[in-house]
Amino acid sequence: MFLFSLLKHHWLKTFRARGFYKNLTVNILLGIAALYFILIFFTLGLFLHEMLQGTTTEITPLQMFNKITIYILFVGLVIRYMMQQLATINIQTYQTLPIKRNTIVNYLLFSPLLNPINYILFFTIIPFAIRSIAVDYNALTAFRFILNFFFIVCFNSLMASLLKRKFGSNFWGFLSVLAFFGIVIVLEYYRVFSLYKVSGVIFDYIILNPFGLLIPALAIVFAYLLNLRFFADNFYAETFEKKLITEKNYVNSNLSFLNRFGAIGEMMALELKLIWRHKRTRNLLYVVALFLLYGLLFYTNEQYANRPGFLFFCAMLMTGATTLLFGQWIISWNSSHFDSLMTNNISIRAYLTANYYLMFAGNIVCFVLTLPYFLFGKEIAILHIAALLYNCGINTFLLTYFATYNYRRIDLSQRSVLNYQGTTFKNFLIMFPLMFIPIILVGIFALFSKTNIALIALAVLGVAGLLFQKQVITICVNQFNKRKYALCEGFRQTE
Repeated sequence: MFLFSLLKHHWLKTFRARGFYKNLTVNILLGIAALYFILIFFTLGLFLHEMLQGTTTEITPLQMFNKITIYILFVGLVIRYMMQQLATINIQTYQTLPIKRNTIVNYLLFSPLLNPINYILFFTIIPFAIRSIAVDYNALTAFRFILNFFFIVCFNSLMASLLKRKFGSNFWGFLSVLAFFGIVIVLEYYRVFSLYKVSGVIFDYIILNPFGLLIPALAIVFAYLLNLRFFADNFYAETFEKKLITEKNYVNSNLSFLNRFGAIGEMMALELKLIWRHKRTRNLLYVVALFLLYGLLFYTNEQYANRPGFLFFCAMLMTGATTLLFGQWIISWNSSHFDSLMTNNISIRAYLTANYYLMFAGNIVCFVLTLPYFLFGKEIAILHIAALLYNCGINTFLLTYFATYNYRRIDLSQRSVLNYQGTTFKNFLIMFPLMFIPIILVGIFALFSKTNIALIALAVLGVAGLLFQKQVITICVNQFNKRKYALCEGFRQTE
C-alpha cells in the first residue's frame, strides 16, 4: 500500500536528515536522557503493585489504577497538544498524482504514532500487567489492560492532532485546553464532581468485560471521523486563506505604543512579532506557562519545606522562565536575516538593549502571575523577590553575553516540536552556573540557618546589575562586536 510507503519515507527522512548527524552530540544527550526516563518508568512498573496495594486493601491494584486512568488520559492529551509535532506533506504535489485523498489524510493522521516517545509509558504498563494483573486475574485480562492503553495512545494522538489543527495557532485555544483541565482538577478537589469514581467504573468495565474494549475502539473511530471531517473542509490550500489573513491581522496588532521608546521600542516590537509569527518561538510561551505551575509541585510537598535550595530553584525557574528559555537563542532567532541586521544602520546597543528589556519584561510578567504563591507564606514571597532581582540583574545579562557564542543557525520555518536545531552541548553547560551556583549558595547558608543572608546577597547582586545596567550592556556590546563575524559565518551555514 502507498500509505506504508509514505510512513517508511517519514521514518527514513528522520535519520537521513543532515541536521540529525550535525546535532549528534545533542541527540546522544537526548538518548541518555531517554534511557534515564525509561529506567524510571520501568522501575515504577516493577513496584507499582506494592505501591497501589499499600494505599488500600478493599480493592485490587488494577481497580485502583483504573480510577486514575482518566487523569492519565487527560494529562497525555494536554502534553500531546503542546508537544506533538503535526505531520506535514506537500499535498499539492500529490494532488496531481493518482493517489486517493484518504491515503494522504491517513498518513497525516497516523505518522505521529511512529514516534517512539508515544510508548514510553508502556515501560510501566507492561511490567505492572505481568507482575500484578496476570497474577490477580489472568493473562487475558493483562493483555486487555495493555491493549487498552494502546487505544488510549491512538485516541490521544488523533484528538491532539485535531485540536492542534483547529487551535494550534491560537493562544486562546491553548488557554481553553488548560482551563478545561484546571476546572476538572478544581471540581475533583472540592468534590463537586469526581472523575475518580467515574474513571473506575468505566475502565473496570473496559478491562474486565470481554467486550469492554469496544468502547475505546469506538472512541478511536469517533476521533478518526472528526479528523476526516476536518480535512474534508480544509484539504485544499485556498480554504486556509481566510485563516491566514486572520492570523496576519492578529500578529500585526497595534504595537505602536512601543514606538514612543525610539529605536529600542521599534526593535522590541519586531522581536515580539518574530516570536508570535513562528511556532517554535510561540510554543516556548506555552512552556513558560507550564513552568509557572512548578510551585504546586514544590510548595505543596513537605519534603521540600526544609530545603531552601530547592525552593529557590523553583522560584528562579518561575520568575525567570522567559529569560532561561529565550535568553540563549535571543540572537539566533534572527539568524535567517542576521546579515541584513549587520549591513543596515541599526545600533548594536539598541538591538541588545531591546532584547534585554524583553527578557526583563517577561520576568516581571512571570513574577506577577506567581503572586498567588505568596499565600503559602512570607518565606515564599521573599524567595520570589530575591529570585526576580537576581534573574533581572544577573541572569539576563549573562545570557545576553553568552548568546554571542551560539553561532548555530536556527531556521524558524522548520518544525516547532522536538526541534533542537541550534542547540549544542554549550547550551547545557551554560545553565549550570546560571542555576546551580545560586542554589548551592542558598543551600550552604541554609545549613547554618542563614538562608536570609544568602537571599539578601543574591538580591543585592541583582540590584547592582540593574543599577549598572549601562555599563554591563556596554560589556555585552563589546563582546558582540568581537563575535559578530563568527556569528555571521555560522548563521550562513545551512544544514
